This record gives sequence, C-alpha cells and structure tokens, in this order.
Amino acid sequence: MSGRLYVPSSLDLLAAWASAGEVPWPVEPILAVDEDEESEYAALMTAADASAELIAGVGRRVVVVAEGASDGHPIGLRRVVAVHADVEDFTDPDDDLAWFATQEIEQLLQDR
Repeated sequence: MSGRLYVPSSLDLLAAWASAGEVPWPVEPILAVDEDEESEYAALMTAADASAELIAGVGRRVVVVAEGASDGHPIGLRRVVAVHADVEDFTDPDDDLAWFATQEIEQLLQDR
C-alpha cells in the first residue's frame, strides 16, 4: 500500500527514531484511505488514539507523517513530511494535535 502514513509515537520514540535516522519496522502505520482531507484527518486521529495508548496518559501524543509505501521496511526520515503532537502534557484526548515541520523536530524534542 502506498500513500500518506500516520505512525503513532511518543516524544521518546521520536527522539530515538531521529537519532537512528529511520522509523523501524514493525511499526504499524495507519494509512489514509484516500487523499481527501476527511480521510487524512481520520487516519491522523486514529494514530493519535494509538499514541495515547503508547504513552498511557503520561506525556504527549505524537504522530509522525510520512509519504510512501507501507512495505515492511523501515521508514527513512527523508520520507517524513510532518509531525503532529500535543503542545503540552495531559491534553484532552479530543483536542487536535499541533503541526510541526520536519525542521522543527529537534526543537520539539528539546522542549519536552
């Protein structure tokens, strides 16, 4: 499958992935069904819910967004197009995530 991938994460996982230069497999990304806004939003929020399970209510939800195929191989950071994250800990799970450009990942990690 190819398209936009939404990968549930946490700040600690994001830091490890940034250091490694890739999102390792077997991370299960959520694929947007279509390229329309509703499908992408639904995939983002599904990944945000999965991120909430990863952090077990402690920390911030993080979703890494990448382009390409979900083919069982690591996702190189060059394929990452954005990161969505809560701006503070203990955010309401119904709140939307903030958008961060890939150039802002380092600052996001420093602010944790």
